[in-house]
Amino acid sequence: MNIILASASPRRREILEQIGINFTVQASSVKEDIAVPESAECFVEKLAFMKAQEVARRIVPGSLVIGADTIVLSKGSILGKPGNEDEAFIMLRSLSDNTHLVLTGLALIESPGERILVSHKKTEVKFRAISDDEIWAYINTGEPLDKAGSYGIQGRGAIFVEKINGCYFNVVGLPVSKLYLMLREFGIEPLIRRR
Repeated sequence: MNIILASASPRRREILEQIGINFTVQASSVKEDIAVPESAECFVEKLAFMKAQEVARRIVPGSLVIGADTIVLSKGSILGKPGNEDEAFIMLRSLSDNTHLVLTGLALIESPGERILVSHKKTEVKFRAISDDEIWAYINTGEPLDKAGSYGIQGRGAIFVEKINGCYFNVVGLPVSKLYLMLREFGIEPLIRRR
């Protein structure tokens, strides 16, 4: 079965390559500015589903599409990607010396939509206290501007992380263990190689 990642994220591509998945990329054109439903969990699942569905509608039947969306939940507010440097500063200042949740929604759709699985994963992340100077120095690297919550744990943003409770790869943007179990539901076993 052809596997298609409905995301242009280089981090998600790297994770899939790391676990031995053969796939192609067809980025979704779904905008992430939809109205927030009753919960952050529903929000990330809905966005992941919409991304996978949009790609599944325009590909060859018999393919499996993986959609994903990652957000940060801090003090009851959903933090997506910042629109500019000032928004990134506000987000990072709010995360300083606090614990937040990272949620990633996952949606797997077997084109043309015959089988669908949707789920999410949560990871708790604690930031140390960070100064305004540190925040601006980090923003000036350009790294925060395309990441939920304005930081990348796999990059320079790691210097702010005091501890995590849960899946590290979820914070990067693709919870590997959850994805693996979902792929098995479709008969895909990345660890098993046929001889």
